[in-house]
Amino acid sequence: MGRDELNQIPRDKKLQAVYKDGALRLEEPVQLKELQRVTVIITDSPPIDDDLSGYFTAEEWAEAAHDPVTWKDARQAPSEISGSLSDAITAQRQER
Repeated sequence: MGRDELNQIPRDKKLQAVYKDGALRLEEPVQLKELQRVTVIITDSPPIDDDLSGYFTAEEWAEAAHDPVTWKDARQAPSEISGSLSDAITAQRQER
């Protein structure tokens, strides 16, 4: 496979778009050939970035500030799980 052929290999790129008047409107330009076909996967979950300030309510942040869990507790907790982590999570969910 030559260098020109390698440049033609499709690359995945995650983009944000807004649906308006029956069409998806990309929030940034893309370099595509005219009439080039692409695959679109739609998720309606909001994007989460490094800024979580708006992700939780003020009450949730205040409550978390008084959480008695320490870093030591968080580091130690996985060592107390016998068997696999996925089995422990499944069992905990079934208890609810």
